[in-house]
Amino acid sequence: MSRRFVNQLAHNEQVREVFLASAKQLRPNRQGNLYLQLDLSDRGGSISTRMWNASENDYKAFENGDYVVVEGSTQLFQGTMQLIAQSIRKARPDEVDEADFRTLQSDDVRVMAERLTEILNSVKSPPLAALVKAYFADEEFTEKFCRAPAGMKNHHGYHGGLLEHTLSLLELVLLVAPRYKQLDGEKLLIGAFLHDSAKVTELSYDKEIAYTDEGQMLGHMVLAITTLDEKAREAERISGQPIPATLLMELKHMIISHHGEYAFGSSKLPMTLEAVALNQLDNLDAKLASFSGLINDCPNADSNWTQYYPNIERKVWKGER
Repeated sequence: MSRRFVNQLAHNEQVREVFLASAKQLRPNRQGNLYLQLDLSDRGGSISTRMWNASENDYKAFENGDYVVVEGSTQLFQGTMQLIAQSIRKARPDEVDEADFRTLQSDDVRVMAERLTEILNSVKSPPLAALVKAYFADEEFTEKFCRAPAGMKNHHGYHGGLLEHTLSLLELVLLVAPRYKQLDGEKLLIGAFLHDSAKVTELSYDKEIAYTDEGQMLGHMVLAITTLDEKAREAERISGQPIPATLLMELKHMIISHHGEYAFGSSKLPMTLEAVALNQLDNLDAKLASFSGLINDCPNADSNWTQYYPNIERKVWKGER
């Protein structure tokens, strides 16, 4: 029997599957009885899970980032699917198929990486091209860039998501920049490449996706600026030519302003044409990915509408079923 992924699970369905465990907590209920709370995920998404009447031994039986075999049943609770587990144990290696946990397969990642490289290698501006070479010369960075997620959950929150999101932005720049002659298309390309590049350091993603200590303390924008300074020095060494200070300032500005608003974590509002364009394109790609995820993960399989999502204050139209 083929496995059913998280986004395929229906209400009141019996489940016995292997999942990736994360965010586990042992908590007391109102009566003081302990229960285990955790998230379980596969390539189809993530499902909130409870195991009632749990013990310390249940909590210690596995770690965040472990594959676990779970038996239980699903139920709809306040419009959201959750899993009530009767048993959870650490999976044996022979019970795990890694492909079940990769949203993007190896061939997808390879094709996207080749296209991203092709686009960035087309940059003609000498200082920007030198920066591209400095980043690509860092094999550890490029390997992580192809594996990292673009976020925890909001959008592209899976292995390879950073590459997919960044490539999507580069393709958007190639479409949009020629329409607006006042934009510096190559500068915008590099800003799009760099804007989330420090997610490779902000997040850990060997198995479960979580924040690193640096990510918690500094965030990807500060980390990206630090890395950009390092790569600029390397680019100058390789090319023998200085990177103009104003160019570096504008690239840094695109990085720290790309969220567009102070409330969303930007320390500056976009103040150059390229920064304005980057913010809008980034928001477009992130929003479409996020809303598509809400549609795909919605448990209301027979409805034309998703459930109501309080965080976006609306339902989403799925189309006629």
